[in-house]
Amino acid sequence: MTSLSMPRLAIDDLRITPGLPTVVAPKAGIDISLEEAAPLLRAIVDDKLERAGGVLFTGFRVPSIVSFQGFAASFGHPLIGYEYASTPRSQVEGAVYTSTEYPPHRSIPLHNEQSYTREWPLRIWFHCVLAARSGGATPIADSRAVYRGLSPALVERFARRELLYVRNFGQGLDLPWEQTFGSDDPRVVERYCAARGIDCTWRDGEDGELLLRTRERCQAVARHPRTGDMVWFNQLNLFHLSALDEDMQETLIDAVGLENVPRNVYYGDGEAIEAEALAEIRSVLDQQRIVFPWLSGDVLMLDNMLTAHARDPFEGPRKVVVAMAQSYSEAGGGEQKMAR
Repeated sequence: MTSLSMPRLAIDDLRITPGLPTVVAPKAGIDISLEEAAPLLRAIVDDKLERAGGVLFTGFRVPSIVSFQGFAASFGHPLIGYEYASTPRSQVEGAVYTSTEYPPHRSIPLHNEQSYTREWPLRIWFHCVLAARSGGATPIADSRAVYRGLSPALVERFARRELLYVRNFGQGLDLPWEQTFGSDDPRVVERYCAARGIDCTWRDGEDGELLLRTRERCQAVARHPRTGDMVWFNQLNLFHLSALDEDMQETLIDAVGLENVPRNVYYGDGEAIEAEALAEIRSVLDQQRIVFPWLSGDVLMLDNMLTAHARDPFEGPRKVVVAMAQSYSEAGGGEQKMAR
């Protein structure tokens, strides 16, 4: 469709409902695709996203994954790949991936994308291609409100001590390192880790399997580069062994030992995190959960630092795909990395 034939869309043709997420929809009787509406929607995002934390586009036509990818890319930053993965995903189209491929009866706790490392996307889009018959929401939470909701003493302690994420690859548990790093060459893994300050060690497993352990010290809180807001920004509640039910914890420890469980997290100095702290963090996250129902065709755009996301259990087929942009690192020149 040429620009001359695109429908003319004005702000008065839209319904905009403030809040998190801010909901943007065409008024009744207006039939327009997300791509056709993109110029006006980008202006709305510029005005609303960093104040609200997230914008939900509903009621627009999204004819294909390619169309969704084009919309996400239209914000002026190249879409980025899913590096140093912590969960299984599949590439769908270009830089569009499936959301975490996790059993439908399990929930995924609130988290900010790739906040378990020192480099993360500032922008993330979710497109609901097919809504589940039951459940399957993508709850969100205001990371600024989470930061404010935690006790100041706890926030100060985690800000000062930071976090140490420990991952063990292999043993038939969790993701294989070859999938996480996109290579079966240990030298590629070592170069990747060295460039990002990740400690990696190898050991021999059973049947000649090469096992990998990574250790990375990361932030627990962060300051948003444009708004200046402080946010609770980590995956502590998801990575900690206590995220698993007690039977699974015991099974893993019996099978491989505490030091070899697939993932765990500690204070940055390697000390264990208190159960009371974990309980407070999970309680505040639960209090801040915002749940809205997916409709097939919806697109949710989040500022990844300002807003965490999760996934509820579901029944029936469900397809949600993801795109990301604006890679950012506090330690690596920040704004320069955002622009690449």
